[in-house]
Amino acid sequence: MSILPPLQNNKPVYIVDTTLRDGEQAPGVVFTLKEKVRIAQMLDEIGVDQLEAGTPIMGGDEAASIYAIAHLGLHASIMAWCRAQRGDVDAALACGVDALEISAPTSDLLIRHKLNSSRQEVLENMQQVVRYAKQHGVYVSVGAEDTTRSEEAFVIQYALAAQEAGADRLRYCDTVGTMDPFTLADCICRIRQKVSLPIEIHTHNDFGLATANTLAAFRAGATFLSTTATGLGERSGNAALEEILMALKHLFKVPIPYNLAKLSVACHFVAAAAKRSIAPDKPIIGSALFCHESGIHADATLKNTETYEPFAPEEIGLSRQLIIGKHSGSSAIQKRFADLGICLNKDTARKLIDEIRCHAIKHKTALSDQDLLHIYQRWHPAE
Repeated sequence: MSILPPLQNNKPVYIVDTTLRDGEQAPGVVFTLKEKVRIAQMLDEIGVDQLEAGTPIMGGDEAASIYAIAHLGLHASIMAWCRAQRGDVDAALACGVDALEISAPTSDLLIRHKLNSSRQEVLENMQQVVRYAKQHGVYVSVGAEDTTRSEEAFVIQYALAAQEAGADRLRYCDTVGTMDPFTLADCICRIRQKVSLPIEIHTHNDFGLATANTLAAFRAGATFLSTTATGLGERSGNAALEEILMALKHLFKVPIPYNLAKLSVACHFVAAAAKRSIAPDKPIIGSALFCHESGIHADATLKNTETYEPFAPEEIGLSRQLIIGKHSGSSAIQKRFADLGICLNKDTARKLIDEIRCHAIKHKTALSDQDLLHIYQRWHPAE
């Protein structure tokens, strides 16, 4: 039985975007220094609360880009990712960041096979490094890598140890995307009953549930939400920034302070820098989201856009399009020709439908304005 509390739309929410760290860890993705700086600026313009800029211990270009971002004078907090090692903390501090993510595995699978260590060693080492970092006056988030495949009792023990060492929050990680929203919400609720640290939720999309899991965790009390622009990330990616923000606003009715009109441009910039295409049907930012072809849908949308649109395209910097193709009806055809400066009455539009549909079927595509004009000029009925 779920122990989920009632949703409160006035609860705080903070976006921790990791496009520059986890996003760039997607196979084959490399951002230049210039691209990283521009991505950081664009995310800051949206109003993201914290930017996870990278992993300083890598040195070289990675450390240089983190240093550059940390000294841009952005409104967002700039965080660096660290292993639970003093050397990682020193490298991060040298970059001038104001926040650290100190991460260690909590699942026995990773403790044994990744670290060749024990639970006790993980706890003791994590506490030592957290205390060391806090001595330097930075904000510290403690990550429990592979939380969702860890024994819950140990996760709570780990969180309490981090809390005792002075950590500022706990990052709960669905590292390989194996959690479902219902189970995750209950887990977050139980941890919140035992631990007073604020909780960040960091999810991966291996089963297509990263956004759903993040929202479920927020519903259960996580107040820091980890995202990447377009959902870019390792394997199948992370929770998508644009999906999370729009869901918070439209589904949860949370009065978020973010500049949503900047979302589409930022996401397309990230995709281009990553050399990844954005699918036309990509939620929120896909080019087909506000394209209407079906005659019944297009006719209703022309009468009232709310009939088949969950939000206005202008809200995120997109525009509405009527697509003329196999499924188009007379209302859309009239509107499209009117946009081209040709006034068709209803009967004429209906007479053109068959030829338009034949063209769409033959070429397996929607019709361009040139295609429509060609059909009109060839057919050119008397009105």
